[in-house]
Amino acid sequence: MAADQSQSALKKQAKVTGEQATKSALSQVPSGTVKSFELEKENGKLIWSFDIAKPKTRNIIEVQVDAKTGKIVSTQTETPTDQQLEAKSEKK
Repeated sequence: MAADQSQSALKKQAKVTGEQATKSALSQVPSGTVKSFELEKENGKLIWSFDIAKPKTRNIIEVQVDAKTGKIVSTQTETPTDQQLEAKSEKK
């Protein structure tokens, strides 16, 4: 319940919609498919964070889009090992 409320509060602060951010993120990963995304505060910035899968690889491309400007903040490749480590750290 608290997560839903915080997402609602974050969405009110965002000037870029999830749909607009998705288009920007996918422009960075041609032929990619969005596996998950969320709106979050990271390092004091409001961002849309996308996990995008590419065909024929198990790597995930994480693309972060500034939720206020629509600009790409970062793009990085996560290997399956990176993904497991991130999942473990998020459980703590």
